[in-house]
Amino acid sequence: MTHAGSSIPRRQLGRYLKRGREEAGLSLEAAGEALEWSRSTMYRIEGGGSAVKARDVTAMCSLYGMSPEMTSALIALAAETKANGWWHAYGDTLPTWFELYVGMESAASRLRHWEPDSLPGLLQTRQYAEHLLRSHPELAEREVGRLVELRMERQRILKRKKPEPARLEVIVDEGVLRRPFPGMVDQLLHLHNQVAADVATIRIVPRDTPPNYALTGGGFVMLEFPTIGIRTPEPTTVYSESLTGALYLDKPAEVAAYSVRWRALEGLSLDANRSADLLATIAKEM
Repeated sequence: MTHAGSSIPRRQLGRYLKRGREEAGLSLEAAGEALEWSRSTMYRIEGGGSAVKARDVTAMCSLYGMSPEMTSALIALAAETKANGWWHAYGDTLPTWFELYVGMESAASRLRHWEPDSLPGLLQTRQYAEHLLRSHPELAEREVGRLVELRMERQRILKRKKPEPARLEVIVDEGVLRRPFPGMVDQLLHLHNQVAADVATIRIVPRDTPPNYALTGGGFVMLEFPTIGIRTPEPTTVYSESLTGALYLDKPAEVAAYSVRWRALEGLSLDANRSADLLATIAKEM
């Protein structure tokens, strides 16, 4: 299993090229016009949305007046953007906007996940995942099967040997745990076992919690990354998903706002021990 495919090198290369363009005093449109590329192509390259050919990197570095040493380093980085992670095998069913997330998740060292509506994919049993995906009106049975396999494959990051397993911290709403379906007891026991095995930390926001700003606005994941060699570490990134796409936020002010929200959610939730007791209680009640 490849743990860090093309997502991280693509994002790093994009940031270097964007910085070079800005230092050259060129707008996105001006650079695109000079290179005879569309604005969307420029945006995709700088956002880490696609692999980049060496000749394209050379052309951009030349336009931006970047040094030969930096140009050589970025050409080498561009070669890494072509590497395929294990998730590329699911490209026929994996949305492009989610493909980037799977690559980042695979490379992360810490994941903080707030989920008000369903259980995080990394903690779902196969039966829960199947039930959830089958409720989607636009997914064919084959797509459901492929997406379930992808979800099960993603969970391997929590038990890998090298690099160190990602540290998963989850806060969920109690209502999510009380939504009944035939396999919910097994799902709750699975959560309890993951906590007992120190695979994940799970905290629960009780259902009688008063309204609070931190409970609004949908779920999100905060991803933190290790330093790889001498390369600048990937910045902490907030991932927020919708029905048709996702936001990737990594500006310091954006990350700070979500950090404040995470601390507020911690203040609203039960501690880890009381959450584990509540998990067991809900399982018995079902």
